Amino acid sequence: MAADTAEAPVVEQETAAPVAPAPSASAKKGAKAKDANKDGKDKKPKKGKKGDEDADDAEDGATGPNVAAHPRAARAVARTKSWGGLVGFVLGGYLSLPTNTLAAAGLRALIAGVVCYVVAWAGAVFVWKRLVILELKGREQQMIGATQAARARRALPVGSDSPSARAS
Repeated sequence: MAADTAEAPVVEQETAAPVAPAPSASAKKGAKAKDANKDGKDKKPKKGKKGDEDADDAEDGATGPNVAAHPRAARAVARTKSWGGLVGFVLGGYLSLPTNTLAAAGLRALIAGVVCYVVAWAGAVFVWKRLVILELKGREQQMIGATQAARARRALPVGSDSPSARAS
């Protein structure tokens, strides 16, 4: 019996193109129906999944400010996540050491670290969304003020109290 398994015949595979199975009767009917649709019948537009519209909006950039795209926000969120996980791990391990075995304390420390990591991430994203929006509004107000000041300078008559009229 050991000799049978040791000497298995080696079969060489041919490098020929794979052979497609013969189409069944239902496949032939489906092909005829597809050909009939191509010949003159208009196909109904395919309805996508619910998430397809959201994906299209995200590709167009119409979703608004993005925390991950903001350089300071992305770094701050990453730093907050790391500190949250580390503090949760250390605090969870320290508080569970006297109550159980070392393995149980380690498991609790890992769970506490993961929970604190997620909570810190959610809190940081929440805060930075508001900060990014406030920053954008502040820049918008600066641009509006600069535009209004430029219009006011252009609207002044040449002979009035403009700085160029005082110099001459």
